[in-house]
Amino acid sequence: MANVRRRYSHYLLDLDPDLGGELDLRMRLAARPATAAATFSLERGELDLARWLKATAGGPGLLVLKGTLVGYARVVDRVVAELLGRGDLVQPEGDEDEPEFVGCDVSWRALEPVQFAVLDKAFSERVRPWPQITQVLLSRAERRVHHLAVQRAIAAQPRLELRLLLLMWHLAPRWGKVERGGIRLALPLTHVLLGRLVGAERPSVTHALKRLADAAVISASDEGWHLRGSVSDHLEVLEAGEEVRRLLPAHFAQAGH
Repeated sequence: MANVRRRYSHYLLDLDPDLGGELDLRMRLAARPATAAATFSLERGELDLARWLKATAGGPGLLVLKGTLVGYARVVDRVVAELLGRGDLVQPEGDEDEPEFVGCDVSWRALEPVQFAVLDKAFSERVRPWPQITQVLLSRAERRVHHLAVQRAIAAQPRLELRLLLLMWHLAPRWGKVERGGIRLALPLTHVLLGRLVGAERPSVTHALKRLADAAVISASDEGWHLRGSVSDHLEVLEAGEEVRRLLPAHFAQAGH
């Protein structure tokens, strides 16, 4: 398990200025002391967030200030994943009194050192006079739900090559960096993790990525994943899965999956 590297108390508006984006200067100065929150940092690796999440009971949850982490959900022998980063909220699990007939084990892993802010019930009470801050937090929670819905729809695509291509471009606006010839995703996305993001096994992901590399669509290097061209270059792939064959070399189109 990753260990706590340090723990401090900060004004959240200093660490995450976008929270006060709807506040004018006078209101921001007045609200700043009310946004005091405990922060802590964890090294990369497996994370035990249980006690920290418990401390946020009645509040918004843990706010990611820096870094990237993966949330895993296991049902029986299948594991799915989601990526979270700066601005995302990690919230406590649902009502413990609500009956569940299908068990789900949740775990977390930091891909790089992560910093969190503890937003508890007391925090919610302090910022109540500034509903603009609460609205931003709600919008971020809604954004996470939206991204999960998109990821679910991607995972429902029948062709694995299309799933991986859609996932990469879905991640690009947030984690990508524009470079000559396309976009670079500087994320440590292993084949196992990619499989858990799109609902596939590692060997199948490896073969599909090779076919995408052969087609000069996606390639990997020590600097991350490189998406060639632009979304418009692969418009037919994004809009009609079966038409993927018309964009790719004959040997790729015949390979299928």
